Amino acid sequence: MHHHRISTQASVRDERPPWRIDTDVLVVGGGAAGVAAAYTAAGQGLKVLVLERYGFCGGGAVAGMSGTICGLYMAHDDRQRAPERLVYGFVDDFIAAMDARNGLTGPVRYGETFTRVHNPHVWRESAEGLLASQGVQVLYHSLVTDVLLDGGERIAGVVAYTKQGKLEVRAKVTIDASGDAELAAMAGLETRVGLDGHVQNPTMIFRLSSVDVARFLEEYGEDAIMPDRVTQMIISSNAAGNYKLPRAKVFLFPTPRAGELICNCTRIVGNDGRELNPLIARDFSEAEYEGRKQVREYERFFRDHLVGCEQAYLNDTGVQVGIRQTRQAVGLQTLTNDDVVSGTKRRDGIARSAWPIELHSGEKPRLSWLFDDYYEIPYECFVPARGESLLFAGRCLSAEHEAMASARVTAQCFSYGHAIGHAAAQAINENLAVRDVKGEDIRLVLNRDGAQLGA
Repeated sequence: MHHHRISTQASVRDERPPWRIDTDVLVVGGGAAGVAAAYTAAGQGLKVLVLERYGFCGGGAVAGMSGTICGLYMAHDDRQRAPERLVYGFVDDFIAAMDARNGLTGPVRYGETFTRVHNPHVWRESAEGLLASQGVQVLYHSLVTDVLLDGGERIAGVVAYTKQGKLEVRAKVTIDASGDAELAAMAGLETRVGLDGHVQNPTMIFRLSSVDVARFLEEYGEDAIMPDRVTQMIISSNAAGNYKLPRAKVFLFPTPRAGELICNCTRIVGNDGRELNPLIARDFSEAEYEGRKQVREYERFFRDHLVGCEQAYLNDTGVQVGIRQTRQAVGLQTLTNDDVVSGTKRRDGIARSAWPIELHSGEKPRLSWLFDDYYEIPYECFVPARGESLLFAGRCLSAEHEAMASARVTAQCFSYGHAIGHAAAQAINENLAVRDVKGEDIRLVLNRDGAQLGA
């Protein structure tokens, strides 16, 4: 264990008095998984605290502006089939909260499946409404800087940086919903990064306003994955040197707001041609400004070439670059590529997914579909192989590289949080170690909550 001292000449100080909170459950990160976990654990009568580094909840869905609830539906190779829901449970509460605020479209076609597109502002309000309804305490603008270890193995809580000074949080169970397995890394637990350290490139998502959406859809069809002729147009314009458009296959989604598209188009690579890794401070920063530069190129191209976008202008980008992948935890079990491809079902499965494996490196994204089938993710993918009183939720689950490219999307993150909130509550209420909680038992409780996972 390396404890790097800041250079011996400087004296390290923060004169502000530290403060402390004791809680049953600490959730680090207020994204889809963190919100679901906090809401669920609080519903079991526990005291829950969420620490979130931004001033709002939403993580990748809102700060990264992914803009969609992907992973809700089955995939079919027959385009005539109506949308068929696969994922239920906490996500139904969230959908109801967003629908009540007119913040969600109906199903929008995405290749061989469907997604629902949200208004990111409504996402924030829906999360806050749900958390408040269960008495969850949320501290925004709180960045975790250290974990607290008892006896070297038990994660006893964290230290966070706040504007008020350093906050010490002591918790019976801590849930790492940071997206980056940050607590596992801080505690020196085993983690893995991408495929031999290479991760999927980040993307800067943006919103276009003043689009004639009716004409746009009439011209390009209902599928948010743009047709081949748009791809060819991008390739030839890029080759002619008129625009810098590194990604040719683009995803454009109508949103709940009039005259608006959410655009998932960019492919952010470093100046030196590397796939940027958001775990590296300089890469993360480069991704932000490269992303913003690319957004302007796509905006200009769409205005010049796409029907319905003649008057379009950039409304906004994500608060930060959208991150597909960083660091995975290493759990008691690991979701394998084979589990995904062959649709493995399990008695200890606490979530299910039919989302394709999406690999975004190279010239165009590769999507591997799982038709008329789904796989299940076991509870132990969220329990660290070593370390006590810590659970993971969200995209940092224990999974192989390609498997994670399927398992990381929003509807599944809601499911993971729902399950892990129950697991934390069961560990505390029944005085169990998190590794002694049984996936089969959690599945039973989730089904009582309407998760429809099958007996």
